Amino acid sequence: MRILISNDDGYFSPGIEALAEVAREFGEVTVIAPERDRSGASNSLTLDRPLSVRVAANGFLYLNGTPTDCVHVAVTGLLDHKPDLVLSGINDGANMGDDTIYSGTVAAAMEGYLLGVPAIAFSLARRGHENLGTAAGVARQLLRRYVAAPFPAPMLLNVNVPAIAPERLRGIQITRLGRRHMAEPVVRTQNPRGETIYWIGPAGGAKEAGPGTDFYAVEQGWASLTPLDIDLTAAHALGPVRDWLNAE
Repeated sequence: MRILISNDDGYFSPGIEALAEVAREFGEVTVIAPERDRSGASNSLTLDRPLSVRVAANGFLYLNGTPTDCVHVAVTGLLDHKPDLVLSGINDGANMGDDTIYSGTVAAAMEGYLLGVPAIAFSLARRGHENLGTAAGVARQLLRRYVAAPFPAPMLLNVNVPAIAPERLRGIQITRLGRRHMAEPVVRTQNPRGETIYWIGPAGGAKEAGPGTDFYAVEQGWASLTPLDIDLTAAHALGPVRDWLNAE
């Protein structure tokens, strides 16, 4: 099996090293990741300048672009083969609920999925890489399952693992995305020149986080496994919008 790995934390992240180590147990691995932290880059592609790929000392490839750039460049021209599986992560921090909209980790996996390759995004739900081995163990379990029973068609999965010791992990639970409250206000301050600058404020707390959601599963000590879909059509609104448009 040929596996392509990326992330949004950068090619130097302990999380991508751990994921690559696990993936090598199952096949031929190529790692291509951003040259710097691109957290929050979402699905952005770099269209205003050319991109360069370089090789790090550990053999990883790194690119001066976004996570989506990494996977897109690899699948559409850099590699001489189409990968059998795209993996992203292991992210330093959770990607649950509304976070998935902004996440570069999820976006890297999503790009693989959009290019016709099954893809899985992995995140450790608390920053700092503590208990990274727990997330690596979940990745190993899911890859073992995938090798035994590959998806019949490309699928996009989002995995979040609580930052607890492996023996405390209760297992893997299938979940839906929860929802967050509105984000906190921006932080306004001044730079050394006295100019006003703004930092994006922290994400809002969990709003819809009951049983069945990714937030709830991780809080209860489970790894959450959420299948994602790309169709943004609000099917329930088609009728009302049609009526609104045609109203006299």
